[in-house]
Parts: sequence; C-alpha cells; structure tokens
Amino acid sequence: MKLRSLALASTLALSALSAQADELTVGVTTTGVPFTFVDTATQKPTGAMVDLAAAIAEDLGDTPEFAINQFSALIPALETGKIDVISAGMLATDKRKEVVDFSDTVYSYGDGMFVAADDDTAYQLDDLAGEIVGAQIGTTFADKLQAKGIFKEVKLYDSLVDIMRDVKLGRIKAGFGDLPIIAYQVGQNPALGVKLVEGYEPMGIGDVALAVSKENPELLAEVNASIAAMKESGELAEIFAKYGL
Repeated sequence: MKLRSLALASTLALSALSAQADELTVGVTTTGVPFTFVDTATQKPTGAMVDLAAAIAEDLGDTPEFAINQFSALIPALETGKIDVISAGMLATDKRKEVVDFSDTVYSYGDGMFVAADDDTAYQLDDLAGEIVGAQIGTTFADKLQAKGIFKEVKLYDSLVDIMRDVKLGRIKAGFGDLPIIAYQVGQNPALGVKLVEGYEPMGIGDVALAVSKENPELLAEVNASIAAMKESGELAEIFAKYGL
C-alpha cells in the first residue's frame, strides 16, 4: 500500500509540474487600447498584443494566463518571476534592454501630442517651452520630455485617461503618449475632449516587442520562432489589422 501511495503521489506531482509548464503567464495592461485593454462585455483582456500572445502560446503548446498590471509594474513583475512574458504596447528601448530581453519587432510607431479639443494650434515640441505637460510614468516619452529640459513641469500619470482628463480641464497644456493608442481612444470617444495635434513631429519612432527575462533565453528563442512564422504566413499583419493598426 505504501509503495502504491508513493507511486500515486509521484504521478500527481509530475502532473502538477506538467500543468505548470504548460501555462504561459503574460503581463498586460488595461490602458493600452488597441494593444491591450479589457473587453467590457467579457471583462477579459483583449487587444492586438493579447491576441498575439495567445497565438504564440498556442504555437508553443501552452495555455496563456493573462495578468493585468500597471504599465510601470510590468518589468518588475517580469524580473520577480510573477509573469513569463510582457505583451503590451512596450517599446524596446536601450534602457529597458539592460534589464530584460526583447523579441523581434512586431510593430513600430512614434509618440503623439494631444491638446484640448478647442485648441487648433499646430504645436511642435519647442512651442510648449515653459508649459506643464504630461506623460505616463515608466514610458520613454516621459524620459524624453524630462531630458528636453524646457518645460515648467513634466507631470507623470498612471494612465493615459488621467492625462486626457487634465488636458481637457486645462490643468496641463498637452499630453504625450503612444500615437496609435491615442488615435484609437479619441476616435472611439470624442467626449474625452482632446485631439491629436496634426503635423506634430514625433520625438522618435520606436519598435514594439514582447519582453522576457534575461534568465529565460529558451523562451525568447521560441517566441521569436513563432513571430517569424506568423510574419511569413501573414497572421501577424492580420492580428494588427483587426484593431486598425
């Protein structure tokens, strides 16, 4: 009986390990429409990067488990092992590459400037010297604005919606964020009271990629292989096109 119990315990332990190995925990945010957001009907994460992560997990034979985080908490969650991969509208910057490894590029874009809906001025960055502007904490845009050193203040926010609220109310002159995310949100909800500045020249163009721990090169190789296959088949383009990207 004792041997049979030990055998059963071993089988159960192996089954538990297999189940754990087959789960891919993906860090996403709720504030990155159309890359990552929550579907109000299902209350589940959705968006281009969510669909992409799900497709990659399927290709690897894993089950995706999505973990919602603030954008600024994504890399810490990856470093502490709370998640296996980040799949969000995150740009693969040199600074981030110091602490995480990025996959091959899946999408590229620049920053957008937005102002109050009744402001028709065609601003460029230097036109806002001495003004208060806003950006999301943990983003490359916040770093670049602070490095510029021409503003009265660069206010940092947890979410893009909070920046839009303060721009609408006149608390700050302009906000900065991911161009496709801003365009999607403003297009879907004019009541936000802000608009993109036409003709604004971005501070730079960045590449979106998935991020994995530097301690997990095997996963990075598998993710890159999946991305390459989806680029070849056209599935990657189809995923982004579904969300107007």
